[in-house]
Amino acid sequence: RDDDDINDVASMAGVNLSEESARIMAPNSDLVGTQMQSCKDEPFLAAVPLHKRILETAKKLGITDVPAEVVTFISHATQSRLRAVLEKVTVITQHRMESYKDAEGYEQASDVRAQLKFFEQLERLEKQRKDEQEREILLKAAKVR
Repeated sequence: RDDDDINDVASMAGVNLSEESARIMAPNSDLVGTQMQSCKDEPFLAAVPLHKRILETAKKLGITDVPAEVVTFISHATQSRLRAVLEKVTVITQHRMESYKDAEGYEQASDVRAQLKFFEQLERLEKQRKDEQEREILLKAAKVR
């Protein structure tokens, strides 16, 4: 069943799998063992400063020569790592933008805004009480004089 599905997809794309297999397995085929690239292999980081930095680190470890392939490999590894980190950051920002207020299965445990308003009202009442006490003290002091 799986082979039929693959053949159906391949035939829709205009590919004959038996012809392709025969071409790949032919004794004079250049397709096996060759590496094909669809675009030019350009390093992600600037090669000269990166090579200098790698050489400095390598000299500390007793290595005198670092091939250019190492620079290219480190550049690609940096690009891959940066891409992975950015993808994770993107997922995190998407999660932060999601709102669970209206979702079933979630119930609100506390309302921070209401709590803040309550504390602000308490502060206002406390300030009013202190102001009234100061006024009373001033009135008493004025009456005594």
